[in-house]
Order: sequence, then structure tokens, then C-alpha cells
Amino acid sequence: MKIIFFVSCHFLYCLLFCLSIFGHSTPVFGQSEVKVLAYNIHHANPPSIPDSIDLPAIAKVIKNSGADLVALQEVDVYTQRSGSGLHQAKMLAEMTGMYFYFERSISFQGGEYGNAILSRFPIEEKEKLQLSSAENTEPRAMLVVQVTLPDGEKLKFASTHLDFSSNTNAANQARDITAYFEKETLPVIMGGDFNAVIGSEAINQLDRHFTRTCQEDCPPTIPVIDPKKAIDFIFYRPDTEISVKDHRVIPETYASDHLPVVASLVW
Repeated sequence: MKIIFFVSCHFLYCLLFCLSIFGHSTPVFGQSEVKVLAYNIHHANPPSIPDSIDLPAIAKVIKNSGADLVALQEVDVYTQRSGSGLHQAKMLAEMTGMYFYFERSISFQGGEYGNAILSRFPIEEKEKLQLSSAENTEPRAMLVVQVTLPDGEKLKFASTHLDFSSNTNAANQARDITAYFEKETLPVIMGGDFNAVIGSEAINQLDRHFTRTCQEDCPPTIPVIDPKKAIDFIFYRPDTEISVKDHRVIPETYASDHLPVVASLVW
């Protein structure tokens, strides 16, 4: 197994951290803007190089996106395939100068495998929601954090990864998510790999309670070469307070088997 690392000096890390904190989400003329990234990182394994781990490539995508909040899926912590001493979420946080929250969805190869959140803002609250899983399917979860933007706006941010093996299971998991946020009074932004296309039961369920940052013209996210389907999305609520400034898929074909999705949201 080939693991690719990089070494940076303390001064450069501090400089990047300061830029990350003060260079984003600045309120302008009463508005606050936040940039969100949803990215299934395929445990940092570039599909073109089997049995390799390239965390710097994932970190580069995150930094180049300029994201303030990042929803990650398929993150390894201390697994055999990624290096028994490698905590991917923690290392990505260090490489990008962000705060992090990781929770496992499953135990895997002597370690853990699940979702993570990176944030340029301190994480004030955090919670894991275990999603419904049918018998003999892989358990799935959603992570939720609370942060405060520079202008004082509080919001909830979530990262999730729905089941790919059963449309019914994915739809039930979507119902778990909407039920969880049903009485939430703060604005909510959620990114993830939903393993479902627009018009499916799972996405229809989420659409009844959230707004997508793209609508019918969502650019595809898989496969990375000649992509055909959009299954990675960013949702938000309420649409009476939040509007979409920009939504795009980043054409990065090396680092993962999914294309990352980035959107700018304005209050």
C-alpha cells in the first residue's frame, strides 16, 4: 500500500489557518455568505492508483474550493487499508486549518469508516444520528454540528451517506433525516452522497422539506470520467432566508471516484 504525505512548516500552517478563518464568510452590506462542499472522498484512494492513499490530493481539493463547511463521506480512521495509524479526518483538518468532527458508520479492518465534517468555524455542538438500516445492509448515519458565522448567524450543518443497495432503505433513511430536522428552528445546510437521483423516493422525500442548491439541471457527479448521474447534493432550509449564489461540480478526476459539489449560499 502506498501512502502519500506532505510536510509543511509551522509558519505556513499558521498562515493558512489565519487566512482560512478571516478570509471567508465575511458579511457584506448586511448579507452573510457561506461556501459549502460535499465530497465522497473514497477513503482518499485515487481510482487510478489501486491500494494507494493520497490525503494531500483531497486536502488540495478542499482548500482550492474555498469551502467554509465541508461534508465528507467514506472517511477512514485507523483502518488497515489506509494505514493503521492514520486518522483521515484529523489529518485533513490539520492540512486545511479547519475544525473537524468524525463518527463511524461501521467498524472496518481494525478501525472505523464513516462521515466527517470540516468547519472553518468552531464546532459548538455535535451529534450523530443513526439511520434506519434494513437487515443485511451497511449501517448509515448522519452527523450534525452547530456553528456560528462571523456575523453571529447560527446554523446546523450535516453530512450524510445513504444506502446504495436498496431504494426503499434510502427512502427510509431520508425520512429519518426529515423527522430529525422537523422542529429545528435554526437554518440547516446538509451535504452528502445520497446514492439516489432526482425523482427517486429518497430525493422526493428530502425535496418536500429542503431546497436543493441545484434543481433539474444538476450536473452529474459519478463516475468521475464521463459522469452520468447526479447523486451528490447540497440541501438547505428555509428558502425564505437563504438563497443560492452559485452551484457547481468541480471537475477533479484524480483524488476520488466522486466529483465534489460546491455551492455558495447567501443570507
